[in-house]
Amino acid sequence: MQSPQAAADGAPAQSGGSWSFLIMIVLMFLIMWLFMIRPQQKKQKEMDKFRNELKKGDKVVTIGGIYGTVKEIRDKTVDIEIGKDVSIRVDKASLVKDFSDAQQ
Repeated sequence: MQSPQAAADGAPAQSGGSWSFLIMIVLMFLIMWLFMIRPQQKKQKEMDKFRNELKKGDKVVTIGGIYGTVKEIRDKTVDIEIGKDVSIRVDKASLVKDFSDAQQ
């Protein structure tokens, strides 16, 4: 059997253990936010900026891998010329890349 003093000494140790567990959970969430959530939010902001700054003549790529040149821009859609006298209408959200500065 434990003495009353030993039992009293054991109680704060359990409380300290729960604090360290809580701190560890908070640190894990912080690390996950720094390495996973924050970069994804930054990438999404860059894509939104790219889509909002589109202008006629920009070269783009769709999610499906179709390369083309912006012909006309509407609120939610973009007409892309993919060949001579061939154009398609795609959703702005499907545009993923601007390769006008890239070497071909």
